[in-house]
Amino acid sequence: MSIRLKFGVALAALALSGVALAQTPSGKPERIRGDIVSLDGDVLKVHRRSGDTVSIELKPTIAVSSVKAMQLADIKPGSFVGTAAITGTDGKLTATEVVVFPESARGTGEGHYAWDFGPNSTMTNANVDTVVQGTDGRNLKLSYKGGSNEVTVPPNVPIVTFVPAARTDLSPGKQVFVVATPASQGALVAQRVVVEKNGVAPPM
Repeated sequence: MSIRLKFGVALAALALSGVALAQTPSGKPERIRGDIVSLDGDVLKVHRRSGDTVSIELKPTIAVSSVKAMQLADIKPGSFVGTAAITGTDGKLTATEVVVFPESARGTGEGHYAWDFGPNSTMTNANVDTVVQGTDGRNLKLSYKGGSNEVTVPPNVPIVTFVPAARTDLSPGKQVFVVATPASQGALVAQRVVVEKNGVAPPM
């Protein structure tokens, strides 16, 4: 299997893990966001934004990735993106971040579902049909299996794409996003790890 294909599979696992959390009850995969405290052997300690510190087991085969900044102008019709957004009182979606998927990961996590960035937060993984300049940013018309919607992307919203990383990038103080599943006796096992690199933190 080529490196590119392996990475595409890894990205698919990340996106699908996120979908699983959105659709299943507590006790299933969860998203952990915070700062790395330490990496001791196969145990990653993360100080979460909620204030507590958790230990996460990293299996030898776990993939580690990071994100690279992109520009709003890099999003074109035909791009496949994942965007977290907040639904306003008018029902319109305003993006809080946008991930542009590599072509090898097109279709992963496709759909529109609840997210955990706060009240009225959603995630849409979809194809970009059109990009139109609006008064508050660029409006992306998105389509996915079973539906479509429109998201406004303000100029200051982080836009990134996935790039490979390594365990050596998991250093104390770096911001990290982990999808993990519960194991025995309350332990957590990482399914996907996205770490800050070159000053670009995972915005998801």
